[in-house]
Amino acid sequence: MVNLIPMTVRGAEKLRKELEQLKNVKRPRIILEIAKAREHGDLKENAEYHSAREEQSFCEGRIKEIELKLSNCQIIDITKIPNDGRVVFGSTVTILNIKNNEIFTYQIVGDDESDFKKNLISINSPMSRGLIGKTVNTITTIFTPSGNIEYKILKIDYI
Repeated sequence: MVNLIPMTVRGAEKLRKELEQLKNVKRPRIILEIAKAREHGDLKENAEYHSAREEQSFCEGRIKEIELKLSNCQIIDITKIPNDGRVVFGSTVTILNIKNNEIFTYQIVGDDESDFKKNLISINSPMSRGLIGKTVNTITTIFTPSGNIEYKILKIDYI
């Protein structure tokens, strides 16, 4: 049985755009670079040729990786899920650090979409695991490498 990869609508679209770019722009450019490098003669000591072939290998690997992820993804549109007041994949959660009174807002997304600088945290992160299933006003303890931190859930949005 294949494990489905949870992904937001935005995350799936981002991967589709990257795949289109790789297939329609980068792949043809690399093929031209390989053809030009071959014209220089002996391939054994042709750095341009070997560089282009290496880039081609990375490109093809990424294409296969994206195609596999998209074929095994479960796209979750959080705006179409009734808000039952619980933290779920795709929800946006505002939390309060009990110790220092700092407030943070995060959206729980798939691994490929996560970007801590943009407040997008992976469903597999310790923070997400500690928040999933909780409701507003719940205090939860998040286990982090630097110690356990208590957070209070202030708000949950399905946006």
